[in-house]
Amino acid sequence: MKIRRVLCVAVLAAMLACATASQAANVKIRVAGFGGTDTAIVEELIARFVQPNLKGITVAYEPIPDAYDKWIVNALSAGTGPDLFYVDIFWAQGLFSSGAVEPLDPYLAKSNILQGKDIIPALLNAFTYKGKVYGIPKDFNTLALIYNKDMFDIAKVPYPDKNDDWNTFTAKLQKVQAAFPGVYGVCLSPEFARMGAFAYATGFRSFDKNGKTDILSKEFRDAFNWYTGLAAKGIGVMPADIGQGWGGGALAVEKVACCFEGAWIVGFLRDESPNLNYGATLLPKYPGTGQRGNLTFTVSWSINAASKHKDEAFKVLELLTSPEAQQWVLERGLALPSRRALVNNPYFKKTDKEAVANQVVFEGAADGYVMPFEFGQYGGDWMMPINDALVSVMSGQQSADAALKEAQKRLNELIGK
Repeated sequence: MKIRRVLCVAVLAAMLACATASQAANVKIRVAGFGGTDTAIVEELIARFVQPNLKGITVAYEPIPDAYDKWIVNALSAGTGPDLFYVDIFWAQGLFSSGAVEPLDPYLAKSNILQGKDIIPALLNAFTYKGKVYGIPKDFNTLALIYNKDMFDIAKVPYPDKNDDWNTFTAKLQKVQAAFPGVYGVCLSPEFARMGAFAYATGFRSFDKNGKTDILSKEFRDAFNWYTGLAAKGIGVMPADIGQGWGGGALAVEKVACCFEGAWIVGFLRDESPNLNYGATLLPKYPGTGQRGNLTFTVSWSINAASKHKDEAFKVLELLTSPEAQQWVLERGLALPSRRALVNNPYFKKTDKEAVANQVVFEGAADGYVMPFEFGQYGGDWMMPINDALVSVMSGQQSADAALKEAQKRLNELIGK
């Protein structure tokens, strides 16, 4: 009996040891990012391209529906942050300088998949701070002019094209609008994230060589006055004024003939307005320079410096940014690949409306004055005075002159004169 009891105890101990070892080997990697449509996208990416290629690692996505930027800062500060997470380009620098994000150079040096060599250099540089890489761009976007072909056809107006400048584009909108009472020519989101592309076309830069911002310059005023002037003329409309939250929604319900959006609109229109006959072209040029402007939007995957599973997190990062994963994202009409190997992808040679729109968005990254959507240490705070000025002018509360002077004062206080 004693022998049997000893054997039972030994077997039980062995089973417990095996269970403990199994649990120890199964590492859970917490991944966080935006909520909304990103939830289904990332979860499917994990299910298709990540989890099947991992052993002993379980990946869980934690979508944050609101104020993600504030959430991630607070979570990292509190020591409750995820292992792997989104970092948006426009507030990246502040987060990288905090020490909360792990430098990836040592991981890239021994990576067989990334090594940093196949990522588009300009995008990788966007997540490089003081010579160190802190994030791998998962994809990118620029702005394009998306328009309702049927409206232009019925109005017998030529489609917008890459040769248009602000004046010829405005003239086309006026003619289309005249043919459709109750419909506006273009959706004007009151934010620098849209209007800024036209400001850059004039030669304006967010910061001068001394790190100051001058939105009272002729260059910025020209763009601001043209953009808000479309609303003053009744050609353009803010999305909120027609019960929409953004340009894509306004185009989908055919309340506008055009909008300025990125490749993210493709999947949305496929789901919400599959029969909409739309086209895409590059943004119109500034008559004063003959150049167009644009913004580059990108988000990285970055690793928590306090994570206990950094090596495992990097394995997940590699798979999330693999060529196969980026190909899937591209074909879903979500964003453009950050890998150079996919630049000449056969998908771009297709002639359907979705592929054409993606091609135009891709071309926008190298045509004219293209600036990254980031504002150094100031992040989103830099945009707020300009956004408020746009709302104020387009809603008729202030003149452009008064609104810009007030915005300049706030920027001076933010940056320091």
